[in-house]
Amino acid sequence: MEHVSQIFHDLVVHLGYPGLFVVMFLGNIGTPVGTEVVMPTAGALAAQGHFPALGTLPAWILVAIVGTFGELCGATTLYAVGHFGGLPFVHRYGKYVGFKERELGHVQRFYARFGNWAVLLARFVPFVRGVASLPAGLARMPLPLFLFFTALGSVIFCFGLAYLGDVAGKNLDTILASLHKAALAIIIIVVLAIAGAIVWWRLNAKKRAAAT
Repeated sequence: MEHVSQIFHDLVVHLGYPGLFVVMFLGNIGTPVGTEVVMPTAGALAAQGHFPALGTLPAWILVAIVGTFGELCGATTLYAVGHFGGLPFVHRYGKYVGFKERELGHVQRFYARFGNWAVLLARFVPFVRGVASLPAGLARMPLPLFLFFTALGSVIFCFGLAYLGDVAGKNLDTILASLHKAALAIIIIVVLAIAGAIVWWRLNAKKRAAAT
């Protein structure tokens, strides 16, 4: 899985915007891309100059736009598969897009509980977001409503994570320094906790020995 993630990361790095579109498209037809990692990574790469800006438009915004468009195209493709393929597709080919038969009942109950809002909510659930469009197609959800909820969720997801990645990329040195200090503090706390536990155990052992 780590090797696969590296392949997608390299695709984004070497191909730029087209690579990002392809990766986000694949992530929304069931491929285990890890879109929640790809978008902030792309935002950080944009901050470091790996993605060119367009005039006065910052690169991270272009990253978010391309990511959103890739998500929308991928999600619509999977919606069409569910809409026109139906349950026979799920039974025969669902495993190839990460959608197993035993998961169908859980997703259907999720949709029954939240209705059309399930499409929007699924945009923010890791792993689920990559296959959420399939049951929407199976349920014959109206296409305009599906596109609206999917686009809304993808805009929030892509723009939010791309911006966070951009901020992190511009302040990478500061963040690494903070992480170094935090790691040092955690190590000190763990060492003190272990030492305290050993002292506490020995004192209790002496008390028990004295009592007997």
